[in-house]
Amino acid sequence: MSRILIAEDEKLIASFVAKGLRASGFTPTTVGDGQTALDHALTGDFDLLVLDLGLPALDGFTVLSRLRSAGSTIPIVILTAKDSIEDTVAGLDGGADDYIPKPFRFEELLARIRLRLRDDRSAEPTMLQCGDLVLDLRTRRAAVAGKVVELTAREFLLAEMFLRNPGQVLTREQLLSHVWGYYFDPGSNIVDVYVRYLRQKLGTERIETVRGMGYRLAPGTDDPPATTTAH
Repeated sequence: MSRILIAEDEKLIASFVAKGLRASGFTPTTVGDGQTALDHALTGDFDLLVLDLGLPALDGFTVLSRLRSAGSTIPIVILTAKDSIEDTVAGLDGGADDYIPKPFRFEELLARIRLRLRDDRSAEPTMLQCGDLVLDLRTRRAAVAGKVVELTAREFLLAEMFLRNPGQVLTREQLLSHVWGYYFDPGSNIVDVYVRYLRQKLGTERIETVRGMGYRLAPGTDDPPATTTAH
């Protein structure tokens, strides 16, 4: 399980990223200033650093420079509101491995993190399965009882979230932040709508409603899905 250091002084964003990474099988640690980020990263205890540039104590550019000067090869993904071409070039030239401007969507950040860790994550599963439901993460295809089921990109991300956390109750907030991103309207009922789509395609009893809490993937159900078109 890869350990991710998140250096972000905005607590809401740090919490959002940490929750999403934890739900995706990573072990996140958050720090709120540049000096602490530098100290933590230099321990060698982390597999990747998500680095904001606008940190107090030491800014992100200084953290980046000192890490590389010290010989640290930790993969660094910059996540920042500084989105000018000059800042992007400075970050990448300074030794960052990737650069994502805010606002951002969690699934993009997750994809970039997995890309930077691919050499160290040979054990990362390419198939997820629960009962007769199978997701192929390479081809982004789903199958029920051996029959391919067409899912949209959002539906696939939602199904992946459930299969990575079988039997665990996932709140609407967790699902919303993971699939639609931090900046999506939290008052929206989009999660409920897409859970209904998945039930139609994968089986009505496959995703359970846990009243007052959220949703949970039921263990190995064989309920046949209805035939529907993609949304």
